Amino acid sequence: MLRVFITLLIFLSCSSATKTDAFAAEHLSADVVVYGGTSAAVTTAVQVKRMGKSVVIVCPDKHLGGLTTGGLGWTDSGNKNAIGGISREFYQRVWQHYQAPTAWSWQDQAEFGNRNQGAPDSVGGRGTMWVFEPHVAEQIFEDFVRESNITVIRDEWLDRTKPGVTTADGRITSIRMLSGNTYSGKMFVDATYEGDLLATAGISYHVGREANSVYDEQWNGIQVGVLHHTHWFQKATDPYVKSGNPASGVLAEIGTEPPGKKGDGDARIQAYCFRMCLTNVAENRLPFPKPDGYDPAQYELLLRVFDNGWREMFGKFDPMPNHKTDTNNHGPFSTDFIGKNYDYPDGSYLRRQEIIHDHEVYQKGYMYFMANDPRVPADIRAAVSKWGLPKDEFKDNGGWSHQIYVREARRMIGHYVMTEHDCLDKTDTPNSIGMGSYTLDSHNVQRYITPEGTVQNEGDIGVKTPRPYEIAYGTILPKKNECVNLLTPVCVSSSHIAFGSIRMEPVFMILGQSAATAACLALEQNMALQDLPYGRLQERLLADGQVLELDVADQYTLSSKKLPGVVIDDRQAELSGQWQSSSANTPYVDAGYQHNDNDSTGQSTATFTAKLRPGRYDVRLTYSPNNNRASNVPVVVEHVGGQTMATVDQKLKPPIEGTYVSVGTFNFSSIGRVTIGTQGTNGYVLVDAVQFLPVK
Repeated sequence: MLRVFITLLIFLSCSSATKTDAFAAEHLSADVVVYGGTSAAVTTAVQVKRMGKSVVIVCPDKHLGGLTTGGLGWTDSGNKNAIGGISREFYQRVWQHYQAPTAWSWQDQAEFGNRNQGAPDSVGGRGTMWVFEPHVAEQIFEDFVRESNITVIRDEWLDRTKPGVTTADGRITSIRMLSGNTYSGKMFVDATYEGDLLATAGISYHVGREANSVYDEQWNGIQVGVLHHTHWFQKATDPYVKSGNPASGVLAEIGTEPPGKKGDGDARIQAYCFRMCLTNVAENRLPFPKPDGYDPAQYELLLRVFDNGWREMFGKFDPMPNHKTDTNNHGPFSTDFIGKNYDYPDGSYLRRQEIIHDHEVYQKGYMYFMANDPRVPADIRAAVSKWGLPKDEFKDNGGWSHQIYVREARRMIGHYVMTEHDCLDKTDTPNSIGMGSYTLDSHNVQRYITPEGTVQNEGDIGVKTPRPYEIAYGTILPKKNECVNLLTPVCVSSSHIAFGSIRMEPVFMILGQSAATAACLALEQNMALQDLPYGRLQERLLADGQVLELDVADQYTLSSKKLPGVVIDDRQAELSGQWQSSSANTPYVDAGYQHNDNDSTGQSTATFTAKLRPGRYDVRLTYSPNNNRASNVPVVVEHVGGQTMATVDQKLKPPIEGTYVSVGTFNFSSIGRVTIGTQGTNGYVLVDAVQFLPVK
């Protein structure tokens, strides 16, 4: 990576790019110009060619595929039935590749088995495979490009100054590279992780976390006070160089600024890392290198984590074929370089390369430290030393990925903004162009010192979606008054936490195909993208195998939108005291429930308030039973006649359809209110949803 860094310094100083393709032009025109080399860029270009239009991919990358070819071989997808079109075709090609005996260089196919694979389709006989080696993914994308005869201009960097994008009458007409080369088109697609084209074109965007108040969300803003995430410090850990002595200074990788107030917005972004491909096959293994700039003091905090008894460093060594892994961040101190990427989204090319370089040094140093430092417990050193970088991956970069995991950068503020309400099935999302279903997911954003004087991480969120959700056409469109011929299938218009679910590689590929379809149809009708009739777009997307609606919820979850009566979910309740989100036990309504962590001090309550038409209602509670639940949960119902108290035994299976327990039938005027408490309880108290069911 240092070599790349030095090369870029030279490149920026002379403002010229070196082409890796034989074809290079001072000026090139196409119906659709795609900027970026991600997986979405490839599916966009393939769909444009399949619809009979000309296309060129112009990208700063030398390797196509972004994270999909950069080590992310353990597909984060959610419900795989929601993945269609060219995106699904990619995973079918992965499956086809691994049917050949020659694909298994370091492992018998029978040993790997059928993990993360789908059965062959009834038509065509092709299955799907959702795990793969990086070089296999890259070859598939190159096959897509070759088969469709797509022109790819690599190592071309957009001039991000104002002259870099030429516009007229609300349309982009051409883009210019630092090399001086220009590319003209009728439609443009920004398929980068960073959103450089949309930003240079003057399109509105956001960086960081919006306050919860902006879109009336729960999970978007600063998340201090949320308890017991896997990637948080589970035991009190001292942050100071000399334990208990603040005057001694703070250990490396701990921030000293206040974290902010829960629910507020900030300009911070979730942490980046490299998705490492590792192997434990001795003949194919390169020992973890000691990077230039390595400083063991950077990992002192990790030693304290080990002293706490933590031994979960292999928790995300997800298995790939041929005894390889997709290794991701896991635990309180891991591969995520927390707080060191804030400048990346709007940073210059030089600043970004500095950040990428620092991440590489940190992460290589992290692995080298665990494998070699004598202060690391011997059992950890021995276990980590069995692993290393694969000789047969990323051969031009010493076995190290060419793509940092840009989990989030710029997000367009476009025609429609996706929020957690769309992802959690709390609103009807219009004009679907594809589906997402992954957990609302954010990695940690900062590491700070708590008021109690211990170190803690902040920002990690994992909220399950109740079912696959629709993604609106408007999320890939700028506002019409800003541009009428640009689409953004990666830096989509969404809140931070909604993007945390959308930002999966299969979804980017889906949105790339849909963006291409819209571009071609708008060209044929000579209209602005925002004016394209959705019915026409929907018809073509369905014909090309896209999945636009999948009304199949998880069999253990219920949708508050589809239950009869008035249903108030725990996310709408007024919570006081300490509550912890969970989805560990089923059934539940929407994305999960809250529990009090078996704290019976009486400090925690949950109040569910419903606006009702005057009348008589059966008041029901939902909860998932378990032997560790409280048998004496106090419930107070406020109604026309006053207050009624009841007690619920949450150890028992709810008597109504195994999901509901009735606490009585009451008359209400315009407001119904139910409060669930914890005082004096003898186990875990769950709050999930309250249903007000009209009684005739």
